[in-house]
Amino acid sequence: QFHPNGEWVGTAGRARAIPYNTDALDASEVPDAVMDLPDSGLAAEMGWAPTYGAFQAFVTAMRATEGEETTREWLRGMVDAGVTEYANEFFVANAVADGELQAGFANHYYALRVQAARPDSPVELAFTSGDAGALINAAGAAVLSASQEQELANTFVRHLLSAEAQEFFATRTYAYPMVSDIPPVGDLPTIDELNPPDIDLSRLSEIRPTVDLLRDTGVL
Repeated sequence: QFHPNGEWVGTAGRARAIPYNTDALDASEVPDAVMDLPDSGLAAEMGWAPTYGAFQAFVTAMRATEGEETTREWLRGMVDAGVTEYANEFFVANAVADGELQAGFANHYYALRVQAARPDSPVELAFTSGDAGALINAAGAAVLSASQEQELANTFVRHLLSAEAQEFFATRTYAYPMVSDIPPVGDLPTIDELNPPDIDLSRLSEIRPTVDLLRDTGVL
Protein backbone atom coordinates (compact mmCIF):
# COMPACT_ATOMS: atom_id res chain seq x y z
CA GLN A 1 0.00 0.00 0.00
CA PHE A 2 2.84 2.41 0.74
CA HIS A 3 5.14 1.27 -2.08
CA PRO A 4 2.78 0.85 -5.06
CA ASN A 5 4.46 -0.68 -8.09
CA GLY A 6 7.79 0.66 -6.83
CA GLU A 7 6.76 4.16 -7.94
CA TRP A 8 7.10 5.82 -4.53
CA VAL A 9 7.64 4.78 -0.95
CA GLY A 10 6.00 5.94 2.25
CA THR A 11 8.35 7.57 4.76
CA ALA A 12 5.97 8.55 7.58
CA GLY A 13 2.35 7.57 8.22
CA ARG A 14 -0.61 9.49 9.59
CA ALA A 15 -3.69 7.62 10.72
CA ARG A 16 -7.17 9.06 11.08
CA ALA A 17 -8.42 8.66 14.62
CA ILE A 18 -11.02 9.84 17.08
CA PRO A 19 -9.43 11.60 20.07
CA TYR A 20 -11.81 11.32 23.02
CA ASN A 21 -11.95 12.70 26.54
CA THR A 22 -11.49 9.88 29.04
CA ASP A 23 -13.31 11.84 31.76
CA ALA A 24 -16.42 11.88 29.57
CA LEU A 25 -16.23 8.63 27.61
CA ASP A 26 -15.06 5.07 27.83
CA ALA A 27 -13.40 3.62 24.73
CA SER A 28 -16.38 1.29 24.30
CA GLU A 29 -18.65 4.33 23.86
CA VAL A 30 -16.88 5.43 20.68
CA PRO A 31 -18.47 3.69 17.66
CA ASP A 32 -16.25 1.32 15.71
CA ALA A 33 -17.71 2.58 12.42
CA VAL A 34 -17.40 6.21 11.40
CA MET A 35 -20.69 5.97 9.48
CA ASP A 36 -22.53 5.34 12.78
CA LEU A 37 -21.48 8.64 14.34
CA PRO A 38 -24.30 10.94 13.13
CA ASP A 39 -26.90 8.78 14.90
CA SER A 40 -24.78 7.81 17.89
CA GLY A 41 -25.68 10.70 20.20
CA LEU A 42 -21.99 11.61 20.28
CA ALA A 43 -21.96 13.84 17.19
CA ALA A 44 -23.29 16.88 19.09
CA GLU A 45 -20.27 16.65 21.40
CA MET A 46 -17.70 16.30 18.61
CA GLY A 47 -15.49 18.73 16.70
CA TRP A 48 -13.97 18.77 13.25
CA ALA A 49 -11.81 21.06 11.06
CA PRO A 50 -13.43 21.04 7.61
CA THR A 51 -11.03 23.56 6.02
CA TYR A 52 -8.08 21.33 6.96
CA GLY A 53 -6.44 19.22 4.26
CA ALA A 54 -6.40 16.04 6.36
CA PHE A 55 -10.15 16.28 6.96
CA GLN A 56 -10.82 16.86 3.27
CA ALA A 57 -8.70 13.79 2.42
CA PHE A 58 -10.84 11.81 4.88
CA VAL A 59 -14.04 12.96 3.17
CA THR A 60 -12.48 12.17 -0.21
CA ALA A 61 -11.79 8.64 1.03
CA MET A 62 -15.42 8.40 2.17
CA ARG A 63 -16.61 9.47 -1.28
CA ALA A 64 -14.40 6.78 -2.82
CA THR A 65 -15.55 4.00 -0.49
CA GLU A 66 -19.17 4.90 0.31
CA GLY A 67 -20.25 6.94 -2.69
CA GLU A 68 -21.28 10.55 -3.14
CA GLU A 69 -24.83 10.34 -1.81
CA THR A 70 -23.96 8.35 1.32
CA THR A 71 -21.18 10.84 2.08
CA ARG A 72 -23.60 13.72 1.56
CA GLU A 73 -26.05 12.16 4.02
CA TRP A 74 -23.25 11.58 6.55
CA LEU A 75 -22.08 15.19 6.36
CA ARG A 76 -25.62 16.53 6.69
CA GLY A 77 -26.24 14.20 9.61
CA MET A 78 -23.18 15.51 11.44
CA VAL A 79 -24.14 19.13 10.74
CA ASP A 80 -27.73 18.56 11.87
CA ALA A 81 -26.48 16.87 15.05
CA GLY A 82 -24.47 19.97 15.94
CA VAL A 83 -20.80 19.09 15.37
CA THR A 84 -18.51 22.05 16.21
CA GLU A 85 -16.09 23.57 13.71
CA TYR A 86 -12.45 24.38 14.51
CA ALA A 87 -9.67 25.93 12.45
CA ASN A 88 -7.38 22.90 12.58
CA GLU A 89 -7.12 19.46 14.10
CA PHE A 90 -4.61 20.45 16.78
CA PHE A 91 -7.31 22.76 18.13
CA VAL A 92 -9.76 19.85 18.00
CA ALA A 93 -7.40 17.65 20.04
CA ASN A 94 -6.82 20.41 22.58
CA ALA A 95 -10.55 21.04 22.90
CA VAL A 96 -11.05 17.35 23.64
CA ALA A 97 -8.32 17.46 26.30
CA ASP A 98 -9.92 20.58 27.83
CA GLY A 99 -13.32 18.89 28.08
CA GLU A 100 -14.78 21.39 25.63
CA LEU A 101 -15.55 18.39 23.39
CA GLN A 102 -16.10 14.76 24.22
CA ALA A 103 -14.47 13.61 20.96
CA GLY A 104 -13.35 14.81 17.56
CA PHE A 105 -11.87 13.99 14.16
CA ALA A 106 -8.10 14.32 13.78
CA ASN A 107 -4.95 12.68 12.58
CA HIS A 108 -3.51 10.56 15.38
CA TYR A 109 -0.42 12.64 16.09
CA TYR A 110 -2.32 15.72 17.26
CA ALA A 111 -3.51 13.91 20.37
CA LEU A 112 0.04 12.66 20.95
CA ARG A 113 1.33 16.23 20.80
CA VAL A 114 -1.24 17.25 23.37
CA GLN A 115 -0.23 14.32 25.58
CA ALA A 116 3.44 15.25 25.27
CA ALA A 117 2.81 18.86 26.28
CA ARG A 118 0.20 18.00 28.92
CA PRO A 119 0.93 14.49 30.26
CA ASP A 120 -2.05 14.51 32.61
CA SER A 121 -4.57 15.56 29.97
CA PRO A 122 -7.55 13.15 29.70
CA VAL A 123 -7.25 12.43 25.98
CA GLU A 124 -6.87 9.05 24.29
CA LEU A 125 -7.35 7.73 20.78
CA ALA A 126 -9.97 5.44 19.31
CA PHE A 127 -9.71 3.97 15.81
CA THR A 128 -12.55 2.90 13.55
CA SER A 129 -12.14 -0.15 11.33
CA GLY A 130 -12.22 -0.70 7.59
CA ASP A 131 -13.77 2.64 6.67
CA ALA A 132 -12.74 6.19 5.75
CA GLY A 133 -12.36 6.98 9.43
CA ALA A 134 -9.49 4.47 9.51
CA LEU A 135 -7.63 6.02 6.58
CA ILE A 136 -3.84 5.87 6.74
CA ASN A 137 -2.15 8.47 4.57
CA ALA A 138 1.58 8.79 4.14
CA ALA A 139 4.29 11.27 3.37
CA GLY A 140 6.38 9.71 0.66
CA ALA A 141 9.41 10.01 -1.55
CA ALA A 142 10.10 9.19 -5.18
CA VAL A 143 13.06 9.48 -7.51
CA LEU A 144 12.26 11.28 -10.75
CA SER A 145 13.19 9.32 -13.85
CA ALA A 146 14.59 12.53 -15.36
CA SER A 147 16.94 13.12 -12.44
CA GLN A 148 20.62 13.39 -13.26
CA GLU A 149 21.41 12.33 -9.68
CA GLN A 150 19.84 8.89 -9.49
CA GLU A 151 22.42 7.41 -7.13
CA LEU A 152 22.33 10.38 -4.76
CA ALA A 153 18.51 10.45 -4.78
CA ASN A 154 18.25 6.75 -4.01
CA THR A 155 20.76 7.13 -1.20
CA PHE A 156 18.62 9.89 0.29
CA VAL A 157 15.47 7.74 0.08
CA ARG A 158 17.32 4.87 1.76
CA HIS A 159 18.31 7.29 4.53
CA LEU A 160 14.66 8.27 5.04
CA LEU A 161 13.90 4.57 5.58
CA SER A 162 16.84 3.97 7.92
CA ALA A 163 16.24 3.09 11.57
CA GLU A 164 17.66 6.47 12.61
CA ALA A 165 15.31 8.49 10.41
CA GLN A 166 12.29 6.31 11.15
CA GLU A 167 12.86 6.63 14.90
CA PHE A 168 13.12 10.40 14.44
CA PHE A 169 9.78 10.55 12.63
CA ALA A 170 8.18 8.39 15.33
CA THR A 171 9.58 10.13 18.40
CA ARG A 172 9.79 13.75 17.22
CA THR A 173 6.80 14.11 14.90
CA TYR A 174 4.72 11.21 16.32
CA ALA A 175 4.22 9.77 12.84
CA TYR A 176 3.81 6.08 12.14
CA PRO A 177 7.08 4.47 11.05
CA MET A 178 6.96 2.91 7.60
CA VAL A 179 9.52 0.23 8.48
CA SER A 180 8.00 -2.72 10.29
CA ASP A 181 10.71 -3.26 12.90
CA ILE A 182 10.48 0.33 14.21
CA PRO A 183 7.57 0.58 16.70
CA PRO A 184 5.29 3.61 17.01
CA VAL A 185 5.52 5.67 20.15
CA GLY A 186 3.43 5.29 23.27
CA ASP A 187 0.50 2.93 23.33
CA LEU A 188 -0.39 3.24 19.66
CA PRO A 189 -1.39 0.04 17.89
CA THR A 190 1.13 -0.92 15.23
CA ILE A 191 0.29 0.05 11.70
CA ASP A 192 -0.33 -3.64 10.92
CA GLU A 193 -2.95 -3.77 13.69
CA LEU A 194 -4.98 -0.97 12.11
CA ASN A 195 -7.60 -1.75 9.49
CA PRO A 196 -7.60 1.02 6.87
CA PRO A 197 -10.02 1.04 3.92
CA ASP A 198 -8.95 -0.61 0.69
CA ILE A 199 -8.35 2.51 -1.37
CA ASP A 200 -5.79 3.65 -3.92
CA LEU A 201 -4.19 6.60 -2.12
CA SER A 202 -3.81 8.45 -5.43
CA ARG A 203 -7.59 8.97 -5.32
CA LEU A 204 -7.08 11.39 -2.46
CA SER A 205 -6.03 13.93 -5.09
CA GLU A 206 -9.69 14.14 -6.18
CA ILE A 207 -10.22 17.08 -3.86
CA ARG A 208 -12.35 19.46 -5.96
CA PRO A 209 -15.53 17.31 -5.84
CA THR A 210 -15.01 16.98 -2.09
CA VAL A 211 -14.82 20.74 -1.59
CA ASP A 212 -17.93 21.16 -3.75
CA LEU A 213 -19.74 18.60 -1.59
CA LEU A 214 -18.62 20.27 1.64
CA ARG A 215 -19.98 23.58 0.37
CA ASP A 216 -23.22 22.02 -0.87
CA THR A 217 -23.90 20.47 2.54
CA GLY A 218 -23.11 23.67 4.45
CA VAL A 219 -19.97 22.27 6.04
CA LEU A 220 -17.89 25.00 4.37
